[in-house]
Amino acid sequence: MVQRQLPKPRDIAPLMKFKKFDFNASRRRLNAALTIEDLKKIAKRRTPKAAFDYTDGAAEGEFSLTRARQAFEDVEFNPSILRDVSEVDMSSTILGGRSSLPFAIGPTGFTRLMQTEGEVAGASAAGAAGIPFTLSTLGTTSIEDVKAANPNGRNWFQLYVMKDREISYGLTERAAAAGFDTLFFTVDAPVAGARLRDKRNGFSIPPQLSLGTVINAIPRPWWWVDFLTTPPLEFASLSSTGGTVGELLDKAMDPSISFDDLKIIRELFPGKLVVKGVQNVEDSKRLADLGVDGIVLSNHGGRQLDRAPVPFHLLPDVVREVGTDIEIGLDTGIMNGADIVASVAHGAKFTFIGRAYLYGLMAGGRAGVDRTIEILAEQIDRTMKLLQVPTLAELEPKHVTQLTRLVPRDRGTRTSV
Repeated sequence: MVQRQLPKPRDIAPLMKFKKFDFNASRRRLNAALTIEDLKKIAKRRTPKAAFDYTDGAAEGEFSLTRARQAFEDVEFNPSILRDVSEVDMSSTILGGRSSLPFAIGPTGFTRLMQTEGEVAGASAAGAAGIPFTLSTLGTTSIEDVKAANPNGRNWFQLYVMKDREISYGLTERAAAAGFDTLFFTVDAPVAGARLRDKRNGFSIPPQLSLGTVINAIPRPWWWVDFLTTPPLEFASLSSTGGTVGELLDKAMDPSISFDDLKIIRELFPGKLVVKGVQNVEDSKRLADLGVDGIVLSNHGGRQLDRAPVPFHLLPDVVREVGTDIEIGLDTGIMNGADIVASVAHGAKFTFIGRAYLYGLMAGGRAGVDRTIEILAEQIDRTMKLLQVPTLAELEPKHVTQLTRLVPRDRGTRTSV
């Protein structure tokens, strides 16, 4: 029989210590977020539907995005044992410079519409964390203002080659003059993808108010206060800003973009040149032969061609063919530090985060972006320790198995029936 007794006050006291209440509601919300998915839920509560859906959505049936996320869910890790991982080194040299973590904040358009601190929050958070920040051609903060927000960190620029080539050339020269060390020449958007959520929401710049927009905004007054009491929203690098998302992209993009344009940009930009939006092995090999500094395997976050190749599935084949010649980055579907570890194990030098960054921004401005980076860093650290791999350089394909869910019957060939 268990002997029972009345508890003594001195035994109860240590069990009755309450957590100190934080009166800062924003900090309380962000500290309670343990995953990027948690930040996404906060962002959805605090952001009008049109702005949230622009971030969260993808093209047409959103199959490309769903499959990209499934690819990371289908990772099986293969840990080592009895290795000293009391300390792990998550830093890396990426495109000629140091990064404290193996990921960068990726280029996103319309960013100040998500939350008014926009790219300034992203760039300053990236600088504080020691990782690169990438400004989009369709960004809502100028090249020069991003440099001011992140004066000592690494700034990258993502370039669309537009119908008016002189605009693209001018942006390239401005990025170089501001000390941006890498330019991402984007090749997967000759026209705008069919982003159906945006069409259904009437998403545009400036926002078009409807009865539904107003009703959706009523429980989110803080977003409207921020939006209406800060400088007007506009594309900081472009002079024409009116229209729906598709109309704006179609004005900016040019379906006649070619390898000749790549050559011209190479001549204009003195830093590292990376081609973003590569989706097959053959193009990867051709770009390596042309001497670009890197490529990013990307289907544009699932926002352009639906049913496009899954970048993570493509990664091992591309690394096998060109991994010793150029640096390879990866994006689309990354929502956990474990996704980044798996990518590095299969040969990616770095990954971009896009939606994960914007969820943090919508959840809490600059502090929310800090929390995004903190969550991913914690997950990378923990995953590496549980894999018992102390440095990124020691991550290898043997540490990751890609479980099979989608198996192509044939790739790039036709069979007669």
